[in-house]
Amino acid sequence: MTQQQIVPVDTDVPELAAFAGRVAALIADGLDERALTAAVRDDLEATLAAGFELPADKTRPDPERYVMYPLHVAADGSFSIASAVWDVGQGTPVHGHETWGVVGIHRGVEVETRYAKPAVPDVPLVAEGTDEWGAGQVTVCCTTDDDVHQVRCGGDEPVVGIHVYGADIGTLPRRSYDPDTGAVHWFTSTWAR
Repeated sequence: MTQQQIVPVDTDVPELAAFAGRVAALIADGLDERALTAAVRDDLEATLAAGFELPADKTRPDPERYVMYPLHVAADGSFSIASAVWDVGQGTPVHGHETWGVVGIHRGVEVETRYAKPAVPDVPLVAEGTDEWGAGQVTVCCTTDDDVHQVRCGGDEPVVGIHVYGADIGTLPRRSYDPDTGAVHWFTSTWAR
């Protein structure tokens, strides 16, 4: 699968623009992945706690499927920040990331089910546990060793998450899994506009 061309995006939300600048500085510092994701997690938690409004067009659910709106995409593709929106009853397929990621909940409730990464192909996946994340909570959701999970809206209102990834997630080929068979399919998340 060929990776699409990166199209830089800059947010017009001042708090997120400042956050993006700090993430870029952390990446430039050359931190190892654990230190980097811990620092991004802590900064996102503080940014969410301070409060900010997202534009309505970046929080609008799609009645057909979950959507990811680009808030910031670094010109060099080193990271991206997305507003990920699930309407009530919506979720993702079971998937991996191929990069690191940090997720904070802006509003609503997100339910995450983690799976053991399959060691061999075509074997049913094993669920490792489920967590609920509410407004203001932040987690390191994935690492480059390819954590596998499924995410869904867990409440009676849409969930809006701020997702930070170590690549342009709108162009990065990733794996989805059939949890019953272990079958793998490659996909690329498309940015909503």
